[in-house]
Amino acid sequence: MVAQVPQRITVSAAVAKIVNKDASYAERLAAARGETSLVGRDLLTALYFLYCGGDRDIRTAGVRTLRQLPPESLAAVAALPDLPPRILHFLAQVRGSEPLLFQAIIDHPACPQETVVFLLEHAERRLFSLVFDRETLWRSLPEAVSALLRNPQLTEEERAALVNPVESDPLDDEEDGAEVVVEEDAPPPDDENLSKYQLAIEMGVSEKIKMALTGDKEWRSILLKDSNKLVNTAVLKNPRVTDGEVLAVAKNKTSSEELIRIILMNKDWMKLPVVRSALVSHPKTPVGSALRFMDTLTLKELKDLSKSKSVSQVVVAAARRVLTEKAKKK
Repeated sequence: MVAQVPQRITVSAAVAKIVNKDASYAERLAAARGETSLVGRDLLTALYFLYCGGDRDIRTAGVRTLRQLPPESLAAVAALPDLPPRILHFLAQVRGSEPLLFQAIIDHPACPQETVVFLLEHAERRLFSLVFDRETLWRSLPEAVSALLRNPQLTEEERAALVNPVESDPLDDEEDGAEVVVEEDAPPPDDENLSKYQLAIEMGVSEKIKMALTGDKEWRSILLKDSNKLVNTAVLKNPRVTDGEVLAVAKNKTSSEELIRIILMNKDWMKLPVVRSALVSHPKTPVGSALRFMDTLTLKELKDLSKSKSVSQVVVAAARRVLTEKAKKK
């Protein structure tokens, strides 16, 4: 089931003790069965190496153990930014059909292309909302599109939409059958006497995108609210966008998943504690990403998050767990 691909991976001393050649068969089998003190990343790493070791009984035991681990703990491991791609792929092959883990894996900033292809080809019907919400991540990959087309659970309508995507047309914003009366003798509008908001209404999509990428703060504020995601996401790619504007997007509970994802991918913005805090408590932030920054929150932020009703219960439970751990250390 899982391809064995050689790769140099640095492991902890505890993992090395179990997976190196000096470990006895009994020790390796016990670890594969979960009879070990290893947890989290170390346990997943050990199971990966034990699987690649080739022994049939050990491989079977290791996969059984991996399938029994809580999805919340695995999602936290899958969100680690330095998790080796091969281990991420291993997890995808064994547990990638579960929504929480599917989301954590495919949202990982270093998720390899082969893993994206595997997840799309084998995605169950219940995962399709997560797949199509992330279309911008895989649409540019021919292999990924082909993989999704091979998915037997795809309907003919969905298959046709993938093969012949509908291009957005500015004229589509007009209501069907509406008549537009043009006064031929009317003078052209004077741009200087029109507000930027009025000008935005008259603009086509390509003009809005250009202005979003180059415009001043007033233009960015207007276009950030545009319903077209190509327009509003372009605002965050404007080189003049400020940290304050980014924070406002992160705090806005109506911000789209795509806007949140762009912020998560920017290392400079993610260095700001206020931005991390806002994203962890945002309902559109992927669970895996929220868990990744949990330890950076203050006690007050953790307390507020532990009572939140707008985020996943996985995140709420993790906040409570971190609070308990910090209380024990006092």
